[in-house]
Amino acid sequence: MQISCAFPPGLETVEHVVVAESLGYERAWMYDSPALYHDVWVSLCLAAQRTNRIGLGPAVLVPNLRHPLTTAAAIATLAEMAPGRTVVAIGTGFTGRMAMGQKPLTWKYVQRHIEQLQGLLRGDAVEVDGAMVQMLQPSGFGAARPIDVPIVLAANGPKGFAVARELKAAGVMTIGGGQPEFDWCAALAMGTVLDDGESPSSERALAAGGPGLTVVFHGIYEGDPQGVEGLPGGSEWRAELEKVPEAIRHLATHEGHLVEVSERDRSLLDGDLLTAFTWTGDRSKVKARIEAAEAAGITEILYAPMGPNVARELAAFASAAGIGS
Repeated sequence: MQISCAFPPGLETVEHVVVAESLGYERAWMYDSPALYHDVWVSLCLAAQRTNRIGLGPAVLVPNLRHPLTTAAAIATLAEMAPGRTVVAIGTGFTGRMAMGQKPLTWKYVQRHIEQLQGLLRGDAVEVDGAMVQMLQPSGFGAARPIDVPIVLAANGPKGFAVARELKAAGVMTIGGGQPEFDWCAALAMGTVLDDGESPSSERALAAGGPGLTVVFHGIYEGDPQGVEGLPGGSEWRAELEKVPEAIRHLATHEGHLVEVSERDRSLLDGDLLTAFTWTGDRSKVKARIEAAEAAGITEILYAPMGPNVARELAAFASAAGIGS
Protein backbone atom coordinates (compact mmCIF):
# COMPACT_ATOMS: atom_id res chain seq x y z
CA MET A 1 0.00 0.00 0.00
CA GLN A 2 1.32 3.42 -0.97
CA ILE A 3 0.32 6.42 1.13
CA SER A 4 0.08 9.65 -0.86
CA CYS A 5 -1.61 13.00 -0.32
CA ALA A 6 -3.78 15.39 -2.30
CA PHE A 7 -4.04 19.16 -2.12
CA PRO A 8 -5.90 22.11 -3.59
CA PRO A 9 -3.12 24.25 -5.11
CA GLY A 10 -2.74 27.51 -3.21
CA LEU A 11 -0.20 29.81 -1.57
CA GLU A 12 0.79 27.32 1.15
CA THR A 13 0.59 24.13 -0.90
CA VAL A 14 4.28 23.92 -1.79
CA GLU A 15 5.21 24.08 1.90
CA HIS A 16 2.69 21.32 2.58
CA VAL A 17 4.27 19.17 -0.13
CA VAL A 18 7.69 19.71 1.47
CA VAL A 19 6.25 18.52 4.79
CA ALA A 20 4.65 15.51 3.07
CA GLU A 21 7.97 14.51 1.53
CA SER A 22 9.69 14.70 4.92
CA LEU A 23 6.99 12.46 6.42
CA GLY A 24 7.44 9.75 3.78
CA TYR A 25 4.38 10.24 1.57
CA GLU A 26 4.75 8.55 -1.83
CA ARG A 27 3.17 11.25 -4.01
CA ALA A 28 1.58 14.67 -3.78
CA TRP A 29 -1.36 15.11 -6.12
CA MET A 30 -3.01 18.48 -6.80
CA TYR A 31 -6.55 19.23 -7.91
CA ASP A 32 -7.34 20.84 -11.28
CA SER A 33 -10.22 23.22 -10.57
CA PRO A 34 -9.49 26.66 -12.06
CA ALA A 35 -12.70 28.14 -10.66
CA LEU A 36 -11.44 27.42 -7.15
CA TYR A 37 -7.64 27.21 -6.92
CA HIS A 38 -4.28 28.32 -8.25
CA ASP A 39 -3.13 26.87 -11.56
CA VAL A 40 -2.25 23.23 -10.98
CA TRP A 41 0.79 23.13 -13.27
CA VAL A 42 2.39 26.25 -11.82
CA SER A 43 1.97 24.83 -8.31
CA LEU A 44 3.37 21.42 -9.29
CA CYS A 45 6.45 23.00 -10.88
CA LEU A 46 7.05 25.13 -7.80
CA ALA A 47 6.82 21.98 -5.68
CA ALA A 48 9.30 20.24 -7.99
CA GLN A 49 11.86 22.96 -7.22
CA ARG A 50 11.50 22.41 -3.47
CA THR A 51 11.48 18.59 -3.34
CA ASN A 52 13.71 15.70 -4.38
CA ARG A 53 11.87 12.41 -3.94
CA ILE A 54 8.10 12.72 -3.73
CA GLY A 55 6.03 12.01 -6.85
CA LEU A 56 4.07 14.92 -8.31
CA GLY A 57 1.02 15.11 -10.53
CA PRO A 58 -2.43 16.57 -11.20
CA ALA A 59 -5.51 14.71 -9.99
CA VAL A 60 -7.45 14.99 -11.97
CA LEU A 61 -7.01 16.85 -15.23
CA VAL A 62 -10.22 17.78 -17.02
CA PRO A 63 -9.58 17.33 -20.78
CA ASN A 64 -11.65 20.17 -22.22
CA LEU A 65 -9.93 22.78 -20.05
CA ARG A 66 -6.79 22.65 -22.23
CA HIS A 67 -5.77 21.77 -25.77
CA PRO A 68 -3.99 18.37 -25.83
CA LEU A 69 -0.76 20.06 -26.95
CA THR A 70 -0.98 22.48 -24.02
CA THR A 71 -1.32 19.57 -21.60
CA ALA A 72 1.52 17.69 -23.31
CA ALA A 73 3.77 20.75 -22.95
CA ALA A 74 2.86 21.04 -19.26
CA ILE A 75 3.67 17.37 -18.69
CA ALA A 76 6.98 17.81 -20.54
CA THR A 77 7.82 20.78 -18.32
CA LEU A 78 7.15 18.95 -15.06
CA ALA A 79 8.84 15.78 -16.33
CA GLU A 80 12.00 17.78 -17.06
CA MET A 81 11.90 19.45 -13.64
CA ALA A 82 11.01 16.28 -11.73
CA PRO A 83 12.35 13.38 -13.85
CA GLY A 84 10.99 10.00 -12.81
CA ARG A 85 8.55 11.62 -10.39
CA THR A 86 5.83 12.91 -12.72
CA VAL A 87 2.41 11.22 -12.83
CA VAL A 88 -0.89 12.30 -14.39
CA ALA A 89 -4.51 11.47 -13.57
CA ILE A 90 -7.28 12.32 -16.04
CA GLY A 91 -11.06 12.09 -15.70
CA THR A 92 -14.42 13.36 -16.89
CA GLY A 93 -14.46 16.25 -14.42
CA PHE A 94 -16.33 16.74 -11.14
CA THR A 95 -15.74 20.10 -9.53
CA GLY A 96 -13.50 21.25 -12.36
CA ARG A 97 -16.55 21.12 -14.65
CA MET A 98 -19.46 21.55 -12.25
CA ALA A 99 -18.09 24.72 -10.67
CA MET A 100 -18.44 26.19 -14.15
CA GLY A 101 -22.01 24.99 -14.53
CA GLN A 102 -21.13 22.05 -16.79
CA LYS A 103 -21.79 18.32 -16.53
CA PRO A 104 -18.97 15.75 -16.66
CA LEU A 105 -17.53 14.96 -20.08
CA THR A 106 -18.40 11.79 -21.96
CA TRP A 107 -15.93 8.93 -21.84
CA LYS A 108 -15.77 9.07 -25.64
CA TYR A 109 -14.46 12.64 -25.42
CA VAL A 110 -11.99 11.72 -22.65
CA GLN A 111 -10.71 8.70 -24.56
CA ARG A 112 -10.04 10.71 -27.71
CA HIS A 113 -8.22 13.39 -25.71
CA ILE A 114 -6.00 10.82 -24.00
CA GLU A 115 -5.22 9.10 -27.31
CA GLN A 116 -4.11 12.45 -28.72
CA LEU A 117 -2.07 13.15 -25.59
CA GLN A 118 -0.40 9.74 -25.69
CA GLY A 119 0.57 10.28 -29.32
CA LEU A 120 2.03 13.70 -28.58
CA LEU A 121 4.06 12.36 -25.66
CA ARG A 122 5.49 9.67 -27.95
CA GLY A 123 6.62 12.44 -30.29
CA ASP A 124 4.07 11.73 -33.02
CA ALA A 125 2.27 14.27 -35.16
CA VAL A 126 -1.39 14.10 -34.11
CA GLU A 127 -4.56 15.52 -35.62
CA VAL A 128 -6.42 17.88 -33.27
CA ASP A 129 -9.30 20.07 -34.44
CA GLY A 130 -8.54 19.25 -38.06
CA ALA A 131 -4.85 20.21 -37.97
CA MET A 132 -1.66 18.23 -37.38
CA VAL A 133 0.19 19.19 -34.21
CA GLN A 134 3.41 17.90 -32.68
CA MET A 135 5.71 18.63 -29.77
CA LEU A 136 8.59 20.62 -31.24
CA GLN A 137 10.31 21.68 -28.02
CA PRO A 138 14.12 21.70 -28.38
CA SER A 139 16.51 20.62 -25.63
CA GLY A 140 16.02 22.61 -22.45
CA PHE A 141 12.41 23.47 -23.23
CA GLY A 142 10.73 20.22 -22.22
CA ALA A 143 11.60 16.57 -21.66
CA ALA A 144 12.83 14.71 -24.73
CA ARG A 145 10.29 12.54 -26.52
CA PRO A 146 9.13 9.89 -25.99
CA ILE A 147 7.97 11.02 -22.56
CA ASP A 148 7.12 8.02 -20.41
CA VAL A 149 4.73 9.35 -17.76
CA PRO A 150 2.14 7.08 -16.10
CA ILE A 151 -1.45 8.08 -16.87
CA VAL A 152 -4.11 7.05 -14.37
CA LEU A 153 -7.82 7.32 -15.18
CA ALA A 154 -10.29 8.62 -12.61
CA ALA A 155 -13.04 6.06 -13.14
CA ASN A 156 -15.86 4.74 -10.99
CA GLY A 157 -17.97 2.66 -13.34
CA PRO A 158 -17.83 0.11 -16.16
CA LYS A 159 -17.45 2.69 -18.96
CA GLY A 160 -14.45 4.32 -17.35
CA PHE A 161 -12.84 0.98 -16.48
CA ALA A 162 -13.32 -0.19 -20.07
CA VAL A 163 -11.57 2.93 -21.38
CA ALA A 164 -8.74 2.41 -18.90
CA ARG A 165 -8.25 -1.12 -20.21
CA GLU A 166 -8.43 -0.07 -23.86
CA LEU A 167 -5.90 2.73 -23.38
CA LYS A 168 -3.65 0.50 -21.29
CA ALA A 169 -3.70 3.10 -18.53
CA ALA A 170 -1.23 2.70 -15.69
CA GLY A 171 -4.15 2.37 -13.30
CA VAL A 172 -7.39 3.86 -12.03
CA MET A 173 -8.35 6.37 -9.38
CA THR A 174 -11.66 5.76 -7.61
CA ILE A 175 -13.85 7.06 -4.81
CA GLY A 176 -15.24 3.63 -4.10
CA GLY A 177 -13.82 0.18 -3.53
CA GLY A 178 -10.77 -1.44 -5.01
CA GLN A 179 -10.48 -2.75 -8.55
CA PRO A 180 -8.27 -5.84 -8.33
CA GLU A 181 -8.01 -6.13 -12.14
CA PHE A 182 -5.77 -3.04 -12.09
CA ASP A 183 -2.32 -3.24 -10.52
CA TRP A 184 -2.62 0.43 -9.56
CA CYS A 185 -5.86 1.47 -7.88
CA ALA A 186 -5.81 4.77 -6.01
CA ALA A 187 -8.58 6.08 -3.75
CA LEU A 188 -9.19 9.43 -2.07
CA ALA A 189 -9.49 9.55 1.73
CA MET A 190 -10.77 12.56 3.68
CA GLY A 191 -11.15 13.18 7.38
CA THR A 192 -8.98 13.71 10.44
CA VAL A 193 -7.14 11.45 12.86
CA LEU A 194 -8.57 12.14 16.31
CA ASP A 195 -6.37 12.73 19.32
CA ASP A 196 -6.67 10.23 22.17
CA GLY A 197 -10.09 10.70 23.76
CA GLU A 198 -11.12 13.39 21.28
CA SER A 199 -14.73 13.53 20.12
CA PRO A 200 -15.47 13.82 16.38
CA SER A 201 -17.74 16.71 17.40
CA SER A 202 -14.82 18.72 18.75
CA GLU A 203 -14.18 22.12 17.21
CA ARG A 204 -10.81 20.95 15.92
CA ALA A 205 -12.19 17.78 14.30
CA LEU A 206 -15.04 19.61 12.59
CA ALA A 207 -12.66 22.29 11.31
CA ALA A 208 -10.26 19.66 9.92
CA GLY A 209 -12.83 17.20 8.57
CA GLY A 210 -15.73 19.51 7.80
CA PRO A 211 -14.76 20.38 4.21
CA GLY A 212 -14.57 16.65 3.45
CA LEU A 213 -18.02 16.09 4.92
CA THR A 214 -19.79 18.93 3.14
CA VAL A 215 -18.40 17.94 -0.25
CA VAL A 216 -20.42 14.73 0.08
CA PHE A 217 -23.58 16.83 0.05
CA HIS A 218 -22.26 18.81 -2.93
CA GLY A 219 -21.65 15.64 -4.92
CA ILE A 220 -24.95 14.00 -4.08
CA TYR A 221 -26.86 17.20 -4.89
CA GLU A 222 -25.16 17.54 -8.27
CA GLY A 223 -26.09 13.97 -9.14
CA ASP A 224 -29.70 14.22 -7.92
CA PRO A 225 -30.95 17.12 -5.76
CA GLN A 226 -33.47 14.84 -4.07
CA GLY A 227 -30.62 12.59 -2.96
CA VAL A 228 -29.75 14.86 -0.04
CA GLU A 229 -33.29 14.66 1.35
CA GLY A 230 -32.55 11.45 3.21
CA LEU A 231 -29.47 12.85 4.97
CA PRO A 232 -29.64 14.63 8.34
CA GLY A 233 -30.12 18.32 7.67
CA GLY A 234 -30.27 17.69 3.94
CA SER A 235 -33.77 19.05 3.34
CA GLU A 236 -33.06 22.32 5.12
CA TRP A 237 -29.69 22.68 3.40
CA ARG A 238 -31.24 22.09 -0.01
CA ALA A 239 -33.97 24.63 0.66
CA GLU A 240 -31.39 27.29 1.52
CA LEU A 241 -29.23 26.47 -1.49
CA GLU A 242 -32.17 26.63 -3.86
CA LYS A 243 -32.91 30.18 -2.78
CA VAL A 244 -29.91 31.03 -4.97
CA PRO A 245 -30.99 31.72 -8.57
CA GLU A 246 -30.54 28.64 -10.73
CA ALA A 247 -28.22 30.40 -13.17
CA ILE A 248 -25.58 30.89 -10.48
CA ARG A 249 -26.49 28.08 -8.08
CA HIS A 250 -23.52 25.98 -9.15
CA LEU A 251 -21.23 28.77 -7.90
CA ALA A 252 -22.80 28.62 -4.45
CA THR A 253 -22.82 24.81 -4.35
CA HIS A 254 -19.05 24.46 -4.65
CA GLU A 255 -18.00 27.43 -2.55
CA GLY A 256 -15.04 26.49 -0.34
CA HIS A 257 -14.71 23.02 -1.93
CA LEU A 258 -12.24 20.90 0.08
CA VAL A 259 -10.77 24.02 1.70
CA GLU A 260 -13.30 25.51 4.10
CA VAL A 261 -16.94 25.21 5.13
CA SER A 262 -19.14 27.96 3.75
CA GLU A 263 -21.68 29.72 5.97
CA ARG A 264 -24.48 27.89 4.15
CA ASP A 265 -22.83 24.52 4.83
CA ARG A 266 -22.13 25.04 8.54
CA SER A 267 -25.48 23.54 9.49
CA LEU A 268 -24.25 20.20 8.13
CA LEU A 269 -21.36 19.89 10.57
CA ASP A 270 -21.98 16.94 12.87
CA GLY A 271 -19.64 14.51 14.54
CA ASP A 272 -21.69 11.44 13.68
CA LEU A 273 -21.88 12.45 10.01
CA LEU A 274 -18.16 13.15 10.04
CA THR A 275 -17.35 9.59 11.08
CA ALA A 276 -19.98 8.15 8.74
CA PHE A 277 -18.86 9.91 5.56
CA THR A 278 -15.11 10.44 6.09
CA TRP A 279 -12.17 8.49 7.48
CA THR A 280 -12.35 10.38 10.77
CA GLY A 281 -11.46 8.24 13.76
CA ASP A 282 -8.72 7.58 16.26
CA ARG A 283 -5.34 6.24 15.17
CA SER A 284 -6.35 2.58 15.42
CA LYS A 285 -9.57 3.07 13.43
CA VAL A 286 -7.76 4.93 10.64
CA LYS A 287 -5.13 2.21 10.50
CA ALA A 288 -7.92 -0.39 10.25
CA ARG A 289 -9.50 1.57 7.36
CA ILE A 290 -6.18 1.55 5.51
CA GLU A 291 -5.80 -2.20 6.02
CA ALA A 292 -9.37 -2.83 4.84
CA ALA A 293 -8.77 -0.71 1.75
CA GLU A 294 -5.66 -2.71 0.91
CA ALA A 295 -7.56 -5.97 1.35
CA ALA A 296 -10.20 -4.65 -1.07
CA GLY A 297 -7.64 -4.07 -3.83
CA ILE A 298 -6.71 -0.42 -3.30
CA THR A 299 -2.97 0.07 -3.76
CA GLU A 300 -2.64 3.81 -3.07
CA ILE A 301 -4.42 6.09 -0.62
CA LEU A 302 -4.62 9.79 -1.49
CA TYR A 303 -5.08 11.44 1.88
CA ALA A 304 -6.56 14.94 1.60
CA PRO A 305 -5.59 17.01 4.67
CA MET A 306 -7.75 20.06 5.35
CA GLY A 307 -8.47 22.67 7.97
CA PRO A 308 -6.30 25.26 9.69
CA ASN A 309 -3.33 22.98 10.45
CA VAL A 310 -2.54 20.86 7.40
CA ALA A 311 0.92 19.94 8.72
CA ARG A 312 -0.71 18.41 11.80
CA GLU A 313 -3.15 16.43 9.64
CA LEU A 314 -0.33 15.10 7.46
CA ALA A 315 1.74 14.03 10.46
CA ALA A 316 -1.19 12.36 12.23
CA PHE A 317 -2.23 10.37 9.17
CA ALA A 318 1.37 9.36 8.42
CA SER A 319 1.68 8.07 11.97
CA ALA A 320 -1.56 6.09 11.69
CA ALA A 321 -0.41 4.64 8.36
CA GLY A 322 3.00 3.74 9.76
CA ILE A 323 5.08 5.61 7.17
CA GLY A 324 8.18 7.68 7.68
CA SER A 325 9.14 5.86 10.86
